[in-house]
Amino acid sequence: MDISFEGLKVMVIDDSKTIRRTAEMLLQRVGCDVVTAVDGFEALAKIADYKPEIIFIDVVMPRLDGYQTCAIVKNNKDFADTPVIMLSSKDGLFDKARGRIVGADEYLTKPFSKDDLYTAIQQHHKADR
Repeated sequence: MDISFEGLKVMVIDDSKTIRRTAEMLLQRVGCDVVTAVDGFEALAKIADYKPEIIFIDVVMPRLDGYQTCAIVKNNKDFADTPVIMLSSKDGLFDKARGRIVGADEYLTKPFSKDDLYTAIQQHHKADR
């Protein structure tokens, strides 16, 4: 697979160290510059400094969950256009609809594959890079 997202700034927010590390490794393999956060609070502190071009957010996290984090990101005029991809083991219609309501651009069900990640980036990242 000849996919390259060289220099693309990606944020992965998940309370699971395994998921964070796996996603980080897969994204770095294709040239992404990855920063991670363990929950929404940590992510919000990092987003302003890092300015990610795409954000992957776990739905179920302590303190500030993925839906709340996505809503805050999408309601900030500086980041409203940043694609947000929700990550969850919940794949019910209600869960996906709730993601859309808070502004998520895509909803990936865990376990996800590297192809799922790469396809989501291709579909939602602006092609003018």
